[in-house]
Amino acid sequence: MTHTHPYGRLVTAAAATALALVTVPAPPAVADDSTQCTFPGKKYEGRPWALQRVLLDELWKQSTGKDVRVAVIDTGVDVKNPQLTKAVDSKSGINLIPKGIKDENGNKIERGKEDGTTDTVGHGTKVAGIVAARPAKGTGFVGLAPDATIIPIQQNDADGHGTAETLATAIRHAIDEEADVINISQDTAKAVKPAPALQEAVDAALAENIVVVASAGNDGLGGNVKETYPASFDGVLAVAAADRNNERAAFSQSGDFVGVAAPGVDMVSTVPGGGHCADNGTSFSAPYVAGLAALIKSKHQDWTQKQIVAQIQQTAERSVAGHDRLVGWGVVDPVRALTEDDKPIEAPVAHEGVTRAEAPTPAELHLGETPDQRNARLATYVVIGGGVLVAALAGVAVALRDSRRRARRVARLQAHGGQVE
Repeated sequence: MTHTHPYGRLVTAAAATALALVTVPAPPAVADDSTQCTFPGKKYEGRPWALQRVLLDELWKQSTGKDVRVAVIDTGVDVKNPQLTKAVDSKSGINLIPKGIKDENGNKIERGKEDGTTDTVGHGTKVAGIVAARPAKGTGFVGLAPDATIIPIQQNDADGHGTAETLATAIRHAIDEEADVINISQDTAKAVKPAPALQEAVDAALAENIVVVASAGNDGLGGNVKETYPASFDGVLAVAAADRNNERAAFSQSGDFVGVAAPGVDMVSTVPGGGHCADNGTSFSAPYVAGLAALIKSKHQDWTQKQIVAQIQQTAERSVAGHDRLVGWGVVDPVRALTEDDKPIEAPVAHEGVTRAEAPTPAELHLGETPDQRNARLATYVVIGGGVLVAALAGVAVALRDSRRRARRVARLQAHGGQVE
């Protein structure tokens, strides 16, 4: 049996002691260790940098994701967060965590609601928010596709009870519930290619014209290159993480299977109970792309999943003419994807003259957590049967590179009639 794990956070030594196969990277660099990240969380008042880099008004003139259904296969989606209450179709949700399971101490594990609308980990709630969180007073955070509908599929939990088999079942449930896009922010343990059932489920989704988006993985420190699943399956759009300068985040997995990159550092999103928190990882890059896929699908309902993926890749910001193993075809550009769309294409092609956008300097984050709180929470955020593909973040390097291409970004925004937020 091959287990799956979500990507968002790191594992503590305490958890690794109990699970001999779990590898333990160093703690991550968070935005502000002097503050807390709790469920519910504090409301983030500003506009997160990953949204500042997009001309949202121009984007939403083209599409808001209306009538598009996005399946979030994850740790559940907590509808108690006001920005997700109306975004989630609970009637289509499901909880695939086994019944009657117990933790290592023999205590019964709280399974949550049958419709997948509980999330004790917070991972799935963050993922769903990046896709389709509704606008709300007092915060500049909003989903990239704020009119899309989320199908909550709870397939994993803090104890890693998700397997490749339940992931395959989750995909087939998404097909049955008429999903247009499927987001999978996890992979099989140790990047092991699973039994055929998972690939068969992915192929079935693709055959139904569903866009399948998956995280590339967080084991990229030290130049590690290895395929992860389901991201490496043919037809799946594998998403790497980019920093504020449109460069690959240090932890982001590289490889020929990477299709595109998207923001994945200091990603603000919704948390259970209400409010927001910042997190890092390709787990949060994938839903950014899933949201973009929803926008394109809403505008071009007759486009195939292959054409939608090609459009995302072709319009991405890149520094080389073609594909590279670090960020695939480049860092996604939502506005270009929705405006340079006169006709569908079947595959991206190499071309010269593409420049990278300069991301604005983000507002200061106040949504971090103390090391002690992180250790207490993450002690349970593990999986069984495999190693965790996560990595520490080079936070200082990210900060030093924030202003490198500021001038070019300002010029580009002004050329579109916009302003830096």
